[in-house]
Amino acid sequence: MPDSASERRRFAVVGTGSRARMYTRALVSTHAGVARLVALCDTNSTRMAAHNAIVQAHGLEPVPAYPAEDFGAMLRKERVQDVVVCSVDRTHADYICAALEAGCDVVTEKPMTADAEGCRRILQTQRRTGGRVNVAFNYRFNPVHARLRELLAEGAIGEIGSVHFEWLLDLRHGADYFRRWHREKQNSGGLLVHKASHHFDLVNWWIDSAPTDVFAWGDLFFYGDANGRRRGMAADYERAHGSAGARQDPFALHMDDSEDMRRLYLEAEHEDGYRRDRNVFGSGITIEDDMSVLVRYASGAKLSYHLAAYSPWEGYRVAITGSGGRLELDVTESPYTAPGRTDDAPVRGMPAPKEDTASRLLLRRHWREPEEIDVEVGEGTHGGGDVRMLDTLFGASGVLPRPTHTDGANALLTGLAANESIRTGRPVDVAALLDGD
Repeated sequence: MPDSASERRRFAVVGTGSRARMYTRALVSTHAGVARLVALCDTNSTRMAAHNAIVQAHGLEPVPAYPAEDFGAMLRKERVQDVVVCSVDRTHADYICAALEAGCDVVTEKPMTADAEGCRRILQTQRRTGGRVNVAFNYRFNPVHARLRELLAEGAIGEIGSVHFEWLLDLRHGADYFRRWHREKQNSGGLLVHKASHHFDLVNWWIDSAPTDVFAWGDLFFYGDANGRRRGMAADYERAHGSAGARQDPFALHMDDSEDMRRLYLEAEHEDGYRRDRNVFGSGITIEDDMSVLVRYASGAKLSYHLAAYSPWEGYRVAITGSGGRLELDVTESPYTAPGRTDDAPVRGMPAPKEDTASRLLLRRHWREPEEIDVEVGEGTHGGGDVRMLDTLFGASGVLPRPTHTDGANALLTGLAANESIRTGRPVDVAALLDGD
């Protein structure tokens, strides 16, 4: 293990919102022995100051903070070797390509980017520079998911024929995508890109194949102004902060409840006007909340996938059927969340911590009684996936191989093909999305 600052990899974080705090904290605490945070970059100086407060809370001097337009200068001046990209999804390709051109390696939050043009640029730049791009697919590192992959690789159910995958987001977590920048498809690619890229990557990884053809349907069924008015659910406010109409709305996010929310968003509004707490039944939402997808893979396997963002409980069900049997995984992450303030979710409107996740993995072989497979949910966020992912991405250990730009592209292109199918009503050839690459 490196024992001096000169031997540690020099990291910069671009995009200093709430998700980026995980990386900032790791770089100045648990992984400081192998990596060093040397700079921050964002469009908003207030958010960077909030991250530097994390740095100082660990007894370190604040690191230089650069505006987004000085990203290239930051890479040169701070001698950055690795860039962690946590910015708005549509900007990922710009930062990834600029970092690769500067000779840096990249860790990017999923999705790798938000459109096909950005995907082409990343793949072309990576080929030309030879730089490394790793995508933070933390669900791969969840030990329950890793065990499922092991069983499939061992041939527990033979050759894989089909996968059924249902993912449910509850009325806290699902609603949160409709309050913030994710609600505009141009920023996030919609939930089939931003959220489902996790799930498509898991399927690609589990069955060891890549998508070839996609067909999908999708609607804004629950959220949005028209749905709110039709069902009598719309509250009369544009954003929750300072709005009397939000006080009794169970869907409202109250940032005043959280010091972190105040520092990262409420106190940062004066710089860029970004409002984190918009009404989920307001206007201007361009993403879907209910989506069904059919995928065919190069291996011949088929996926039926459904994502709903307005469920009373949160979790997912996976069933993989093969020539020798079937594997069934049921996961409950949040069985029920009451409206308003709760003991486990002190910020009204925010998702509750998923500390009581329950998993059940069942192996059903042909002509044999079902066998329950022992699985243990890991400690920490995302079923222990975040901790194991950070260990791998920051070089502390090699728990599992790092998801690459190819993995990122395969997951992204599944979602992009689904979006195109929803738009046109026709099946989509995945490879055609990258024509000219």
